[in-house]
Amino acid sequence: MRAPAPAYTSNDGVIDSARAALGGMLLDAVDHVGEVALHVRREDLYDAMIALRDTPGLAYQQLMEIAGVDYPDRAERFEVVYCMLSLTRNHRLRVHVATDEEKPVPSVTDIWPVAGWLEREVYDMYGVLFSGNPDLRRILTDYGFRGHPQRKDFPLTGYVELRYSEESKRVVYEPVQLAQDFRTFDFMSPWEGANYVLPGDEKGALPEAKGAPTPLKADTIVKADAAQSPTQAPTEPKSTESTAQTGAGKSESDATPKPANPDVVPTKGANASGGQNQ
Repeated sequence: MRAPAPAYTSNDGVIDSARAALGGMLLDAVDHVGEVALHVRREDLYDAMIALRDTPGLAYQQLMEIAGVDYPDRAERFEVVYCMLSLTRNHRLRVHVATDEEKPVPSVTDIWPVAGWLEREVYDMYGVLFSGNPDLRRILTDYGFRGHPQRKDFPLTGYVELRYSEESKRVVYEPVQLAQDFRTFDFMSPWEGANYVLPGDEKGALPEAKGAPTPLKADTIVKADAAQSPTQAPTEPKSTESTAQTGAGKSESDATPKPANPDVVPTKGANASGGQNQ
């Protein structure tokens, strides 16, 4: 018999235990869609992580991931999200910290050494500073990269581009130069009622009738009327009065002899008309 899939521990009592362990370090606790999120003070992040790891009933031993979120409309636009896992309780938890471009977040590399790489990713993508990180350098982008690509205000084309220079015999960085302006797409299908006219469609916009409302100008209507084919008068029905009108030939009998076929060789005893002697 196969073992059932392991079930996660419910969230019952997790927020109460976190409030008791963190006290004033906890700003808010949310239980939404089956996940618990704790919002803690940025200055108290290090102590809060120690409490979440060592407090009985919580015991979040592993740091699984550090992610960044950008909210440009907020005063502290960045959120650093720590994904925690309790192996003994089989339960997951998120810890949120808010900051901006200048205020550093305390590093947790002394608690979990893996945070050194994870904090470098957040710094590279968002520009969030971490105080106490022994090697806070870019980790995903190349040398000389300008800006932080996961920010909402970062241009899609970037600032610089790299290429190999034959003159310098090395890779060089240059400002981005686009062959054409950056285009925006509305993803509307003309077959589903797009509210614009495609190039060339205006040529087929003929007036419905004389006096009908039309968005075309007067000179366009004159040209459109001239382009229409003239109306032809209805033709009279065809009637047949003789066989000559149907192409069947003259109305004569078959009494006259038919011309001989030059490809047919007459046999002996056959007359000129093709019949045999009696």
